[in-house]
Amino acid sequence: MLQLFYRMLIELTNGRWSSAILKRFARSPISRVLVPSFAKVYHLNQKEMEKALRDYPTLHDLFVRQLKKDTRPINLDANAVVSPVDAVIEDIGAITETSDIFVKGKTYSIGEMLGDRDVLTKYLNGTYMILYLSPSHYHRIHSPVDGTVTKQWTLGTKSYPVNKWGLRYGVRTLAKNYRVITEVKTAAGHVAVVKVGAMFVNSIETTYKGSELKKGGEIAYFTFGSTVVLLFEKGIFQVDSSIGTPKEIRVGEKIGVLHENK
Repeated sequence: MLQLFYRMLIELTNGRWSSAILKRFARSPISRVLVPSFAKVYHLNQKEMEKALRDYPTLHDLFVRQLKKDTRPINLDANAVVSPVDAVIEDIGAITETSDIFVKGKTYSIGEMLGDRDVLTKYLNGTYMILYLSPSHYHRIHSPVDGTVTKQWTLGTKSYPVNKWGLRYGVRTLAKNYRVITEVKTAAGHVAVVKVGAMFVNSIETTYKGSELKKGGEIAYFTFGSTVVLLFEKGIFQVDSSIGTPKEIRVGEKIGVLHENK
């Protein structure tokens, strides 16, 4: 019953017009009146923000806020993979030979998520990691590795909730939501950074220039909350022993290591 109610609710509230209205409001000057209450309700750490709360002219500007320099130190160990976002690690696991992953008791298809059979092949029997950003989190996305962007593409239109309830009761949220996928070639192999849009606001803006990425460098940002799915080619990634689920993580913190697939 709960599952049916949830699906009806998100189907009714996630249309093109409701998304457009919310997006327009968040970017309008009138939304500024909500900035103080939003910061209070979500317990935003104002000490690490680049600007004072009064200097954010819209709710959108607060969502995509920058942090003060050196607030997020990056683990620069040669083979370390770092968290690309401030988030909760919701799940980690193996990608099956048939491209399935099992998240919160549901099966998702990596093939459907990527929408590209040629790209898919290298991730079969690899590893996935799901990082959920709530509205309270810092919303900029950083590169988890050093590498070269080999491809970037966009899929999907609507965006359903991607929190634990969305993963449990939604309809293929990770595989059908609006998403921007960036594939990066590292010295060890390929890593895909799948940026999944959140409910209501399909806004994922790419900020990196050129094709070379530096670990910890900014690559994009979300509006509102969302999710990042990391995909690692077979045999190249080992999760750090300190990482479990669920676990709060911050940009730059070590989540594992890369090693060449021999």
